[in-house]
Amino acid sequence: MKKFLSLLLSLALLLSCLLVSCAKEEEMTHITISEVTHSVFYAPQYAAIKLGYFEEEGLDVELINGQGADKVMTAVISGQVEIGLAGPEASIYVYNEGKEDYAQVFAQLTKRDGSFIMAREPDADFSYEKLAGKHILAGRKGGVPCMTLEYVLKQHGISTSDLDFDTSVEFGLMAGAFAGGTGDYTTMFEPTATMMEQEGSGYIVASVGQDSGEIPYTAYFALKSYIDENGETIQKFTNAIAKAQKWLAEAEPREIAETIAEFFPDTDLEVLEQVAARYQEIDAWMGDPFMTEDSFNRLQDVMEGAGELSSRAPYSELVNNSFAEKAMK
Repeated sequence: MKKFLSLLLSLALLLSCLLVSCAKEEEMTHITISEVTHSVFYAPQYAAIKLGYFEEEGLDVELINGQGADKVMTAVISGQVEIGLAGPEASIYVYNEGKEDYAQVFAQLTKRDGSFIMAREPDADFSYEKLAGKHILAGRKGGVPCMTLEYVLKQHGISTSDLDFDTSVEFGLMAGAFAGGTGDYTTMFEPTATMMEQEGSGYIVASVGQDSGEIPYTAYFALKSYIDENGETIQKFTNAIAKAQKWLAEAEPREIAETIAEFFPDTDLEVLEQVAARYQEIDAWMGDPFMTEDSFNRLQDVMEGAGELSSRAPYSELVNNSFAEKAMK
């Protein structure tokens, strides 16, 4: 009889554990994020996954590579993904098209351009004036990398007409094109830039972000209808990002590298450490997810300067900081 009661008790405990486990799984909300590219530049996002910040908020996050802000926005609008990570300019374009259900920014991740200018040879004395008359792969026309580069050139008195400003090569193909002999210069994100240096196919000569100043370069957005209907999920997501941003602000480059290493299996830990240090040096990452009106307006200044803005979009409509404000508290 005692053995029978013991067996029943064991079965009851097993059933209880299974029910609790199932309940926990059911409580998890699955979220798909389309990131504009896969880069150490988005280290806070990978840290939030690795350190369990999303899981703590009850979110099961899946990442897909959108390979361009336009493609990320298409995925968001079509409902293929819930959240996009790309330049806020994508949301401005959609809003200016007059769409009623436009994409609204709710959290900012990076605060300056994360790309670096690559040359064919090392150049410790590089100046932007050296780009005059040269062929540079600048990225997709209308994208923030391309527009920020144009903005920096103008700050140095150089017009895109003064050089071969090539916007014909897709962002994801620029490294291969440059390594294959196309262009005198190109812009590149990390860790690709450092890996190209190691291979001898390109050399970092300048930081576009350091020279452009602060711009709301990369942010999270979702359709306004999704945000309105899933406010609790958006809040949990923003909470996780805010935790990761705070952690990153206090972490050492080596610690960052070790934390995000599994997201870059083909990159040596030493390279990741070097890249993390470089991004910390140029102050690339936001300390919190709040987007200011000044930075939003500066982005529109850059877009206007590039001739890509038909009309300025209202900050109050495009940016929803309510989630960032709660996360920061």
